Amino acid sequence: MDDTGTRGAAYQRRLHRLLAGYVAGFLLFLVLLAWAERQGLSRFWLGPIFMFSTVMMYAVIGIGSRTTDPEEYYVAGRRIPPMFNGMAAAADWMSAASFISLAGGLYLQGFGGSPGHPGGLAYVVGWTGGFCLVALLIAPYLRRLNLYTVPDYFDVRYGGAWPRRLAALAAVIISFTYVVAQIYGIGLIASRLTGVHFEIGILLGFGGVLLCSFLGGMRAITWTQVAQYVVLLLAFLIPVSWLAYKQLGNPLAPFVYGEQLEKIEHLERGLLASAAEKAVQQEFLNRAAEYRAKLADVEHALAAERDAARERIRRLKRDDADSARIVAANRELAALPKDPAGAREQWTRALREALERAEDLGGLPPHGKAFAGDPNGSPEARQAFGESRANFLALVFCLVVGTAGMPHLLTRFYTAPSVAQTRTSVAWALFFVGLLYLSVPALAVLVKFEVMQGLVGSSFDALPPWIVQWARVDPALVSVSDINGDGRVQFGEIRVGADIIMLATPEIGGLPYVISGLVAAGGLAAALSTADGLLLTISNALVRDLYSQDLGRHTSGEQRVILSKFALMGAALLAAMVASLKPADILPLVSASFSLAASALVPAMVLGIFWRGATRAGAVSGILAGFGVAAYYMVAKGVAIRAAIGLAGEPTLWFGILPVASGVFGVAVGVLVTVTVSLLRPRPAERAAAQGVGIP
Repeated sequence: MDDTGTRGAAYQRRLHRLLAGYVAGFLLFLVLLAWAERQGLSRFWLGPIFMFSTVMMYAVIGIGSRTTDPEEYYVAGRRIPPMFNGMAAAADWMSAASFISLAGGLYLQGFGGSPGHPGGLAYVVGWTGGFCLVALLIAPYLRRLNLYTVPDYFDVRYGGAWPRRLAALAAVIISFTYVVAQIYGIGLIASRLTGVHFEIGILLGFGGVLLCSFLGGMRAITWTQVAQYVVLLLAFLIPVSWLAYKQLGNPLAPFVYGEQLEKIEHLERGLLASAAEKAVQQEFLNRAAEYRAKLADVEHALAAERDAARERIRRLKRDDADSARIVAANRELAALPKDPAGAREQWTRALREALERAEDLGGLPPHGKAFAGDPNGSPEARQAFGESRANFLALVFCLVVGTAGMPHLLTRFYTAPSVAQTRTSVAWALFFVGLLYLSVPALAVLVKFEVMQGLVGSSFDALPPWIVQWARVDPALVSVSDINGDGRVQFGEIRVGADIIMLATPEIGGLPYVISGLVAAGGLAAALSTADGLLLTISNALVRDLYSQDLGRHTSGEQRVILSKFALMGAALLAAMVASLKPADILPLVSASFSLAASALVPAMVLGIFWRGATRAGAVSGILAGFGVAAYYMVAKGVAIRAAIGLAGEPTLWFGILPVASGVFGVAVGVLVTVTVSLLRPRPAERAAAQGVGIP
């Protein structure tokens, strides 16, 4: 073995010793906190200890990896061994959507979904399958060119400024949409761990992101992501294994949860026949009728509600009522819509929710059902089945192709020492992602059984503490109200958000609070690790691919690194401001970024790798057309977006495809336009350039 090989082997042995020591130290930290909890350490302290300790641990790694060397800052010196690169890629991938929301999506949507949702299993299949596409079509070819960013590829392959500029702008938009979801998740978890307001939690998480990535770029991010993967892996597997052991006597959840799925089907049949559940459904139908009446004359209804609220306050003051009741009545008055337009939007949303919860099982589909509708039923049922199946496949396609176009993920494989080790890195990443993704469907089933078996039918006077505690963080996460007035919890009276299922699992399963802190720390690690990579992608695109190439051509490598650091800080601050507005749940935001990545970057990228005939004009046209179609479909057909911008009426969908899967149209248009324009305007010089960068 030569000196280089000897040094490489010694380097890897040292990394393995450091990793083993870190895992042992973290497990000892958990044991000590569990012992302290048994000795009486308050929950008030456990949460902040978890947050402060883990963030400081990542900060120490980030500060210790500080650098101003461009090669280290952008691609970690291209010397990350495959196993560690795979761990970092998995942490980069296991975002707040995967860790926090994916199990919740499966809980709410089941395996096959409903007419308005493609189904939670689509995310598991799509995100896992996407790594196969990355390994086969993208990562090795990009690594061969020794580049730094994804827009670099468009510059080298197609030449000219516009392919690079458009790719950089697309990378910024895609990554910003994605990072807003991560910082929203950080705020959610930080507020639960520390008890502070959601907005303060966002600022705490914002500081954690900067500590991890500001000083060391890709080198710091790589090693913090390795540390974060260990935390999130333990945080996910411990509670799901405990639930499986508690319910089935076997901790291997992915292999045994099918038994609980059969029990859930039996419980669902009981709920469908329950008189108490039907009473809840009728009450929601009554509420829907009230909202319809209000929407028939919005101005008069809003004025009547204001008069009633003011009269209630006057009556309470006249009767010298308790000050808390008067304050609550004033809050109700202040919470009323400010104008008829706002009232119409709010009541339309409330009407839609009431009608949804008036359906069987509180609007949730049967968990094990393949798709909505019935292929052998009425024409409406057959249409619902066809649309549900089409939306499932469309979303899987968008997530698979979008994975291959995610700039922050592709940049991760620039850090491998060679092309061969890039392929190995992708294989390790798929292995580490699979460890968690195989357990996600199991967790959704086990939690749903716990809720159906343990919570449904219990008294409202004895609600579990986790419901009250999480409702304080955000009532949209979980709420239980006695709709039919019988004093007992019915399944239709439970309203949970997708972002609560994983975070509340330890409390639902009766685990010590130290495990709740661990799960929250795992969610924080998942959000931080992805946010770091996304913010680095944004700052590099702005500084290296746009400013330095077009305006600051004479800036040195060290100056570019410094500018990238400040761009990273600015992007993080802007994302924190947007996340504080709670624009949407985590999963829809993340899904939108995948459709945009698939539509804008993948057609020109893959065609550029495998087809010498792809030209600069074709790439520019394809990027604009693909991104434009996907973005238009999201905005024009998205119900929430239409309501926000004042568009009335239900949108007409293309072939019944939901806006979340708009990438289906964007990719098709992007490929068609790129090929057509390239054939109409062939450029022999560009064909020769393609051959020069190793295109087959």
